[in-house]
Parts: sequence; structure tokens; C-alpha cells
Amino acid sequence: MAFETVYGYCWPQSVAPGASIGLHLSSAKGRPVKVEVARVGAERTVVWSETVEAQDHPTPLEASAIGCGWPAANTITAGEDWVSGYYEVLLAIDVDGKNRQSHAFFVVRPEAGSTNKILLQLATNTWHAYNDFGGRNLYNGGTHSSLQRPMARGYLFKPEGAGRRVTTTNPPDRDMNTHVGYIRMNRLSPWAGSAGWPDWEWPFLAWAEQNGYGIDVITNSDLQEHPSIIDRYNLVLSVGHDEYWSGPMRDTVEAFAAKGGNVAFFSGNTALWQVRLEEEDQGSASVMVGYKGRFKDDPVYGTDRVGELTTIWSDHLVGRSENSMTGVSFTRGGYHRIGKRVTNGAGGYTVYRPDHWMFEGTGVDYGDVLGAKATAVGYECDGCDYTTIDGLPHPTHSDGTPETFEILAMAPAAHFTRTTAARPPKPSEPSEIEFLANRLFGTRDEAAVQRIAAGQAMLGSYTTPGGGTVITSGSTDWAHGLAGRDSQIEQITANILDRLG
Repeated sequence: MAFETVYGYCWPQSVAPGASIGLHLSSAKGRPVKVEVARVGAERTVVWSETVEAQDHPTPLEASAIGCGWPAANTITAGEDWVSGYYEVLLAIDVDGKNRQSHAFFVVRPEAGSTNKILLQLATNTWHAYNDFGGRNLYNGGTHSSLQRPMARGYLFKPEGAGRRVTTTNPPDRDMNTHVGYIRMNRLSPWAGSAGWPDWEWPFLAWAEQNGYGIDVITNSDLQEHPSIIDRYNLVLSVGHDEYWSGPMRDTVEAFAAKGGNVAFFSGNTALWQVRLEEEDQGSASVMVGYKGRFKDDPVYGTDRVGELTTIWSDHLVGRSENSMTGVSFTRGGYHRIGKRVTNGAGGYTVYRPDHWMFEGTGVDYGDVLGAKATAVGYECDGCDYTTIDGLPHPTHSDGTPETFEILAMAPAAHFTRTTAARPPKPSEPSEIEFLANRLFGTRDEAAVQRIAAGQAMLGSYTTPGGGTVITSGSTDWAHGLAGRDSQIEQITANILDRLG
């Protein structure tokens, strides 16, 4: 018997105060749906609730690419006084006395008069890249990801339990069984450990609000569709797993930093892949295009638009490495405490430059390990090409890392090979490290592979010629240092928000 529940999505996904949001629902056997909307941060504040009549709609075969096309069952109007933030939409139906629930979301952008000076842009592109509702995502054969469909289970809500994090937190347990068991027990998407609101942005925002920081919120796509928003802020944030960026998104952030704006990438695997946001509906792009390893099938391949090719940003065909924005790249990093990569690593950074202002009040000294208590280094990590002079790491700048970038602390990371991948490649496919070497250097011979085989997670900073400061944590899991109440990670984060925000 099919699992009877309710699914839904909101459109648009980002609105200004006072605007309307369509609530698109499919309820098993047309049962009425109890809807509760709440802003979620340090607290969960309910702002709207109603029982909505809904129909049972089929999911199209190509829903992952073209969307579900369900009609709006109801319309929610964001109040003029609704605070900017992430709004959880809890959907519930009664099935033979059992409460069946699912989740949707939307974001309320800041109103023009907001006095907050820090802006968090959610990694929604990455959520959509991994979302496999309807069957496909960008990891199992899809090239187009529709934003007009529900999020599969696990991307918007995760129950507590062992294995909730994809990063191994208790070595020497060197396998993924705990996480895989958690995913299966809770009937979550098998990709749900890699993306979503509960994993990184929520704990970061909760910590920030608990500590008195006012932070406004937008989506990734708002950087493309409403770029002028960020000009009102002193500091723009990227948190967690922020892997997929469009060209206009980069244009917005790079121009902001060039003019003296500050950016903190408390994230890893940041802007590895270029995507295109296309097919506008109600002022918002409804489809994200990403051919990834099949980039030769991308219509812009071999044309004068090759700069928009949806391969990695560091691809020699694109020539716009993410290092020039963030200072670092996943191509020079890899994994820490996941699968068979750095399985028994410290989960923290070794400090090399303790006199930097970022470390004020932490008490750290040269050689100390930072963040291991809460495993602040984990999952996907970014670094740059570097050399050692008098025992200290220095960027070579050969990969696009800015001249002023300073490496403050590091932790080892490594890419998946044919024998260490959690999801091994087919015999006809290159391994991850072979693919990256080929896109960077035009060859995947052993010499090219070895050039990126020993990666690092790098905590670092640089200053733009216009006076903007850019920070990177070089790891997806910085926010877990806050959630785990690691006092040194908390102090560094506070130093950054206080000085730059």
C-alpha cells in the first residue's frame, strides 16, 4: 500500500513583506491539510495557520526537470511586519488517526528600512541540486532541477538521532553505517545528508540570534534577481554547503567586495559548480540548469557563451576559478571524516598564525588544534595551492587565489578516488579526483592527479583593493562548532561579525 501523505511547495520562494505566496499542495485522497507557517531562527514563531482544502494531484514523470504544475490550493500573504527570515510551512493530514507531516518553505526578504547590517544568503541552489523529489537530481542523471516541486524528505526537517550529520563525529568508527541507518530509519532522501536548511544555516542563524545579532535573509537566486539588496549591508554571509552559483550571483558578490563590502564564507565546497537560473515565472527563475560531468551536452558548449558552461568554475574552459572570490577551492581541498577520506582526522584546524585579529580572545597559539571539540572541520573542504616558507603556509597564487590571501589555519582533506568513494564510479567513468584534474589541467594522467591529491581545509582571509575583507572557513561544518558550543569557534565568529558587520 502506498504511503499516504501530503506534499507541497511555495511559489515564489522569496518574497518581499506584503507580497503573496502560492501554496501548491497534493493531499492523499484529497484530505484537508492543516497548514502552519512559522519563522524559524533562535525561536519558532508561528505567523499563520489555517486548514486548507486540497486535491490529490499526480506527480509528473519529468517533475524533477519541469516541475509539478499543481494549482495553488491557497494563497498566503506575507505581513508587512513579517521579519526577514526562513519561513517553515508545516503541512499535516490525518490518515486513519495518524498524523502525517511534510514541510515546505519560503523566504521573506528584508524590507527597505531594515536596520540590520548582516545578510545571510541561503544555499538554496544546493538544496535544489540534491533534491530528488520526482526521481532525478543533478547527481543521478538530471541536468535540469525545477524549483517548482516539493523538497524530498530530509532537506527541510531532520529528526534528532545518531547519524544525523554526514560527517563522522566519533572516530575510529570509519564507515557510513550510522548515517545510512539514520537516513533509512527516518525514510529520508539518500542525498539528504548533503544539503538543506537543518544542516548548517539553521544552527548558524539560531546561534547568531541567541547572541543578539540581527541577520536578514535571502535566497541564492536573490543575488541574481535582486542584486541591489546587498548594497545596504556591511557583511554578506554564506553558510554550510553552498556549492552551486550562477554567473550573475558571482558578479553581485564580487562587485560588493570590490567596492569595500565584507563577505564571510562560513562554508565549504563553495561555488564549485557553475549553474544557470532560467525560465522566469512571476519574476523568479523556476529551473536551475547544471550539466556537470556531461558539460559537453550543455547547449553553450563550443559556442561564444562557453563562459556560462555548467561545469566547475575552475574548468580551464571557463577560466574563472572560485578562488578569485572565496580565496579557496574544493579542487584543492576534498573531504575530512567522510567515507574513506581522512577518516580519523582531528576534526579541527591546526593554527599557524595565531596573532591574526580573528583569534583575539580565543587563547590559541601556534600549533593548537581549533574546533575539534565539535568537529568544526568535516564533510567538504576548500583550500588553495600553497608552499611552505620557514614552516608557514603561503599561497602560490597559481590557481587564482588573491595576492593578499593569508592562510591562518589548516586541516588535511582528500578527494574521492576510485577505491575510496562512498558511491564508486562506474568502470567507464572517471573517479572524482580524475575528473577534477582533467578539468583543471586538461589531462587526468597520474602526474595531474597527484597535483591535487593532498588537499587542505583552509581558514583564511584576504582584503580587496577596495577595502573589503573576505573570510573563508574552508569547511562546510563551521556552524557545527557553534551548535556544539565550542567556545573558540564562537569567539572567532563573534569577532568576525562584530568587526565586519
